[in-house]
Amino acid sequence: MPLILWHTIFIKFERVIMDNEAMLARAKQVMDIEIEGLRLAQADLGEGFIKTVRLILKTLDRGGKIICTGVGKNLHIAEKISATLSSTGSKSVFMNPMQAMHGDLGMVAEHDVLLALSFSGESDEVIKLIPAVRRLSIHVIGMVGSLENSLARMSDIVLCVKIDKEACPFGMAPTTSTTATLAVGDALAMVLLDARKFKKENYAKLHPSGAIGRALVLHVQDIMRTGDKIARLTETATVKDAIMAMTAAKSGAALIADDQGHLAGIFTDGDLRRQLSRGENILDACVSEYMTKKPVFVNSDAYAVDVLRVFEKFKIDDLPVVDENGLLAGYIDIQDLPKMKVM
Repeated sequence: MPLILWHTIFIKFERVIMDNEAMLARAKQVMDIEIEGLRLAQADLGEGFIKTVRLILKTLDRGGKIICTGVGKNLHIAEKISATLSSTGSKSVFMNPMQAMHGDLGMVAEHDVLLALSFSGESDEVIKLIPAVRRLSIHVIGMVGSLENSLARMSDIVLCVKIDKEACPFGMAPTTSTTATLAVGDALAMVLLDARKFKKENYAKLHPSGAIGRALVLHVQDIMRTGDKIARLTETATVKDAIMAMTAAKSGAALIADDQGHLAGIFTDGDLRRQLSRGENILDACVSEYMTKKPVFVNSDAYAVDVLRVFEKFKIDDLPVVDENGLLAGYIDIQDLPKMKVM
């Protein structure tokens, strides 16, 4: 077996002692530089962005796709942009420019468009790729840091990502530039989403697995408690009746319906504790005296993801469900959501 010698380059660093305040100050300085870079990139968006959107829309309408490529740190940014585009309804693939020259060009098809990332606009691997792509008769969008570079001159459309400086003190490690490029890529994906009327239902179809997928695919009626699993009472029931019903249903709330079956109110174990802490004997009192009237509710045909938003917005733990006619249909306890794997 041949002997393999590994050569490691050791660089000796003189470590600087930084106190906690200095560490945080430097970190915030880096973020300030990148935030300012984002502002500059935002302010510079214009004709190039609009042309990019229109070309991609035309490409997608023709059945083509967006091929994202880059080199170095922009290789990872291109992959992220491609993933975001695909997950929001704009068909996209990622292509490594080096692998493209060794067969991966086979993924390029008629009506596709190439989104090539290079902040300097002089990355050898990307520049060498352009003539090969040109021979396949597809358009090229150069996502660059300025208008004066090789990639800009070779592109059909130039999408300029303007920044002032990198956060790296040497101006060499891509920091602000990659952050701004990623942000412009996100902006592009969201504008395309709006332009193509990509809806929540479409998003759900592309994310069938995991918590996001379940929350988007499942409806409230799929996860709500019904039957003997809810404590349902009439307005004439007593607080004692409510306690018994909540205990039997193992529920944290009793739901009160009127004579027509419409939701009239909700009485929670929190309501019970608050009243008992005042030393009042309320067991034989009518539950309608202590219930929350006109409580927050959700419709049975809503998506499970909407339930998450309601719980977060109103800071509640118990949520009644009504059907399309406004009749009490079920109940959701916030503790049920992890079991349903929707949070």
